[in-house]
Amino acid sequence: MSEKTRKPRKKKNLERSNAIAGLIFVSPFIVGFLLFLAYPLILSLRMCFCKVEAIPGSGLKLTWNDFDNFNKIFRVEPEFLQYLVEELKRMALFVPGILVFSFFMAILLNQEFKGRTVVRAIYFLPVILSAGIFVGLEANNALLASVKDAAKAESSLSSITTTLESILLTGETGNKFFQYVIDIVGQVYDIAMASGIQIIIFLSGLQTISPSMYEAAKIEGCTGWESFWKITFPLIGSMILVNVVYTLVDFFTRTDSQLMNLFDQTLLQRFEYGKVAAMSWVYFLIIAAVLGIVMLLFSRRVYYYD
Repeated sequence: MSEKTRKPRKKKNLERSNAIAGLIFVSPFIVGFLLFLAYPLILSLRMCFCKVEAIPGSGLKLTWNDFDNFNKIFRVEPEFLQYLVEELKRMALFVPGILVFSFFMAILLNQEFKGRTVVRAIYFLPVILSAGIFVGLEANNALLASVKDAAKAESSLSSITTTLESILLTGETGNKFFQYVIDIVGQVYDIAMASGIQIIIFLSGLQTISPSMYEAAKIEGCTGWESFWKITFPLIGSMILVNVVYTLVDFFTRTDSQLMNLFDQTLLQRFEYGKVAAMSWVYFLIIAAVLGIVMLLFSRRVYYYD
C-alpha cells in the first residue's frame, strides 16, 4: 500500500474517532432531552393551537381552536408585545456592555502583577455568591436593594455627572452614542454581576495564546495596540462567539424580567395554558432567530487555530 493511500485512511479514521467522541460527549444531553423534554415540548406546541381546560381528576382537556391563542397575545394582550420590544431593547444595551466589560476585565486579570491570584479571588467571590440561590437572596434583600438604589440616586444627583451628561448630549454629533454609553454606565452594577462566566471564558482563551507570538511581534517592532488587533483579538475570536451566544441565552432566560413575570401571571394566576404556550413559542422563535443571525454574522469571521 502506497503512502498516498495511507494518509487519506488515517485522516478518515481520525475524523471518525472525533465524531464518535463527540457523540459520546453529547449523548447525556440527547438521552435527557428524549426522556424528559421531548414530550413536554411537543405538548406545549399542541397547546398553542388548542383551548386548554383543567378538569379535576381528569387532567387537561385540549380543544382545537386554530390560531385563536396567537390572535389573543398579539391583538388582545396589550402587555406582551410591549414587554417583548422592551426586552429586545435591553438586550441591545446589555449584551454589548457585558461583552466589552468582561473582555476588558479578562485582559486586566491576565496581566502579570503581584497578588494576581488574590485579586482574581476577590473579584470572582461576588460572582460566585451571585450564582444560584444567592440571586434570589440578593433580589429579596432589602439592605442590598437600598444600597443599590442609594448608589444610583447619588450618581444621578452628582453635579459633575449631570454637567458631563449635559455637555456630551448638547451637540447632535454622536448624541446617540453618548446616550448609549451613559445608559450602560448607569447599569454598571447589573453588567458587572452578569459578567462572571464571560470573564472566565475570555481568561481561559487569553491563556491559550502563546507568549512567543507577542515576543516575535515585539521583535518585529509591533506596538501593544497592534499586537492586540493582530494577535489577541483574532485568536480570541472563538471565545467571543461562545460568549455572545452564552450572554444572549443567559439574558433571555433570566427570571427577573417583566416578560417572565407576565408568563408566570398568565400560567399560575389566570391558568391560561394555551395563551402562555403561544407566548413561550413566539419568544422561543425570536430567540432562535437572534441566535441564528448572530451565528451567521460571527461564525464566518472567527479564526480557528491549532
